Amino acid sequence: MKSELFKKAESMLKFSYSPYSHFCVGAALLCTDGTIYTGCNIENAAYGPSNCAERTAIFKAVSEGKKDFVAIAIVGGKNGVIEDFCPPCGVCRQVLAEFCKKDFLILLKDKKNQVKEFTLEQLLPESFSL
Repeated sequence: MKSELFKKAESMLKFSYSPYSHFCVGAALLCTDGTIYTGCNIENAAYGPSNCAERTAIFKAVSEGKKDFVAIAIVGGKNGVIEDFCPPCGVCRQVLAEFCKKDFLILLKDKKNQVKEFTLEQLLPESFSL
């Protein structure tokens, strides 16, 4: 399942709208029922209205009634070229905490196909959530 998630996340890099940073990010979110929602980052000149790939995937899923999630794969890099691991930003971690359990998995991959796996609790201990 991890390889399928990474494949879908990588396929989203080409849809990234990142004319300011040129840093493309793709994400693939796995629901408990096996459904996968994808997302890419979408920038805005004002930066505040920009949206990360992780939040795009979460918001797509929630907008279609899904709220039970298992894992998310995230990849990214300058001009869509994966170099290093691309962990979620603080805002994305908080959004994940709103909708995911503490054992939710965050999967990252670098250019050497090395994978890092974290639980949400590891990346955001003592989170502010229900």
